[in-house]
Parts: sequence; C-alpha cells; structure tokens
Amino acid sequence: MSIDRFDWDTLRVFRVVSEMSSMSAAAARLGESPPTISRKIDDLEAKLGTVLFTRTTRGVELTTVGKQVLRQVEVMASAAEALRREAAQTGEVVSGAITLCTGDGLGPYWVAPRLFEFHCANPQIQVKLIVRDETPDMHSGEADIAITFAEPRDSDVIAHKLGVQHYVGFASQKYIDEFGKPESLFEYYKHRCILHQSYVNQVENWAPRMAELRKMVDFALITNSGTAIVESCATGGGVGILPSYMAKLDSRLVPLDLPEIAPIRFWISYTERARRLPQGKLLINWIRQQFEKPEAIWFSDEFVHPRDYNEKVSELRPTNRHRSAPT
Repeated sequence: MSIDRFDWDTLRVFRVVSEMSSMSAAAARLGESPPTISRKIDDLEAKLGTVLFTRTTRGVELTTVGKQVLRQVEVMASAAEALRREAAQTGEVVSGAITLCTGDGLGPYWVAPRLFEFHCANPQIQVKLIVRDETPDMHSGEADIAITFAEPRDSDVIAHKLGVQHYVGFASQKYIDEFGKPESLFEYYKHRCILHQSYVNQVENWAPRMAELRKMVDFALITNSGTAIVESCATGGGVGILPSYMAKLDSRLVPLDLPEIAPIRFWISYTERARRLPQGKLLINWIRQQFEKPEAIWFSDEFVHPRDYNEKVSELRPTNRHRSAPT
C-alpha cells in the first residue's frame, strides 16, 4: 500500500477504537455513527490486508498485528503533535492556570518529574498539582483534570484509560542480606510488609492474589504516604508493595523476582470546560503522551517485570523496530 493513500482520519478512528475497545464507544467519542466507525475500520483492514481487531459480543480486542500497527500510529500521532507545537510557537502564547489532581504515586513520581518539559514548552501556564487519594469533584472546581484509579461514572465527565499500574514487591539489599526474601507470594507472611492505605481501601479492585495476601499477612506498616513506603523499604524496613516503575526511579529498591501482585487500571478525566480551555487541552494531550512513550511500557496491559524493562523498551523504540523490519 502506497503511503500516499494513508488517511490520518481513519488512523485516528483506529486509535480511538483501540483505546475504547468498542466501536459504539468510539462512535460516541468521535460524534459519528457506529456503522461509520465500523466501515472505516473495515476499509483500513482491507487496505492493510490484515485483521486489526477481533470482534466479540463485549467489544473488540486488538490482534497481534493490530498492536503493532497501534504502536506505529502512536509514533505518528506524537510526530504530528510535535509539528503542531512547533507551528504554534509562532502564534499566540497560551497562559493561565489549570488544576491537576492525582494520587500519591503517579503524580509525585511519574508526572511531576516530567512537568519541566511541559513548562519549557508552555512557560506561561501554571499547573496546580493536588495530591490526594479521593476522587475530586470535577464540577465543584476541586480539579480541572484528574488521574484516578476509579473509572468516572458521571456522563458529564470525559474519561480515557491511561494505562495499568502493576504492583510488585520490593526490598532493600540490606533487608535481603539479613532476612532473605520471599520465594513465592505465599511466603510474604514470613516478612515485615509495608502497604499503602489506599491499597487497603481498594482491595475489591485488586487481583485475587492480593485479597489472599491481605488474609495471610499482618502488615508491619500501613501508611497513606508513598514516600514513607519508599523510604522505609529502601532503608531495610521490610518488603514494600510498590508500582513496578519504582525500580527505575530508586536504585535502593530491589524488585523481587516474583510475579506481579496486582494490576490496577487508571484513567484521565476532565470536564468539557477543561477540554475547551487552551491550557487544559495542552495539559491533557501532554499527560496522555507521557503514558504512550516507549519508556512508559510500565503501564501497558501486559506486565513487564523490572528485569525485562530495558529489553522491552529497546524493542519498542522506532529506530530498533525499523532496523529489524523485514525487507
């Protein structure tokens, strides 16, 4: 298929269907009819000569080829966004304040360290970052944009799945040298364990193995502070249950060579008002990009163990994919 025949609008539809896992939901998001969305996907599959989705009664799921195509489309979308930003630099500078609410982990540990990039591109936008475990009331002004671990049910709130946070066990080398480490999930009860208070409140959303863990283990420390968990774990306080990406952020934390304990989905949500604000639209798009980059593979549906992270990221980088592509 000639590159000249690619229709970005069709690829955009494919991207939204992939995110929503539903033709009907994608149609509602894009303001088109479900038959129109289905026809565009059929046309794209015909042009590519492959099946991108498996249709089920519950919606659609990406095929293996579909996942590969999605990665390429995400690269194209990032390039288009970069082009848009460059063009916008010659236009009016966006200014104003916008409030972002996140939990105790993703906000301080993943979003905040990258905000300097947003500020460099948008120096006159003030971001107010609120860290709290409770879902904010978007209508009362508690937040313009939120990243939450509960899918919003308010029809007036726009929500997109951002990714999945995978929780694993960590310990310090000091703790491992002195007390060893659990060789399976069922040996956690032998160790001092550290848990975030929000995990306790979300037990019903966790994988069954987490519920079993709660029954078996008398946790030595339960706190509402992610920083407290990291510091206690890193200094030998016990086995901490933390997001997998912490392995890359703090070298004092040693990930246990065990399967994940729980995968928890999270969403970005905002009101139509926030989306219409120039500063809101810029921040929403920027946040979504932070979870689409190769290094954000921590948040993919499939669990990537910290020991495999570098290899997986290398496979996803465009230069490496192009180098290994068949001729």
